[in-house]
Amino acid sequence: MHFWVVGTDTDVGKTVVTTLLMRQLQQEHLQVIPYKPVQTGEIYVNGHSYYEDTAMYQKYSLQKLKEAHLNSYSLKAAASPHFAAQLESQQIEVDKLLQHIEELQQSYDVVICEGAGGLFVPLDSEKQLTLLDVIVHSQLPVVVVTRTSLGTINHTLLTMEALQARQIEVLGMAFNGYTGSRLEQDNIKTILTYHSIPYAIIPPLQEHTQLVAHSIKATSLFERLYVYESTIH
Repeated sequence: MHFWVVGTDTDVGKTVVTTLLMRQLQQEHLQVIPYKPVQTGEIYVNGHSYYEDTAMYQKYSLQKLKEAHLNSYSLKAAASPHFAAQLESQQIEVDKLLQHIEELQQSYDVVICEGAGGLFVPLDSEKQLTLLDVIVHSQLPVVVVTRTSLGTINHTLLTMEALQARQIEVLGMAFNGYTGSRLEQDNIKTILTYHSIPYAIIPPLQEHTQLVAHSIKATSLFERLYVYESTIH
């Protein structure tokens, strides 16, 4: 079982969902690797530099992760991948990303590829290549992460339409940051009216202890992933 975790926008919680799914699948005694093809926004604290996404993978993984397997491009600027690469006189090679994904699939039971930003975030503006192009060529299904707040209906339906137009299988959806308001309840209900698929509802997980304690194993989304894994193997 290998799949993408993609978002309707930036900062919707893709890394949180990727980490939760990683931990749950590891608890099923599967060898799991989270993979962030392109990460941006280097963070400096007390003379130490790191990237938030891959640092979270390593911190909460139940298995030792090989750093070289987590990422292909790490770019310093907190910007769209294509622009962050330009600032460093680099060019993101889509073939390199696809090759890395293929190699990881040979070594792990589960490869969770985490996208950057939304589906149409550009990786190479000159060649007009986006994250969505990589997903299409990888031929892997996706889990969609979306917000529960105002505006999520439009963003989510547009994302689903783009995936369906390219015949990309959607395994499920994660509604992240749910606080229980009536607006959020209606947003989720409305989206599911358009797309009846497995889903998980995740509350805000701001404390590290909350992330460790939170489980999505009982949700239909995880059950769908488990069934998908069983059919593949």
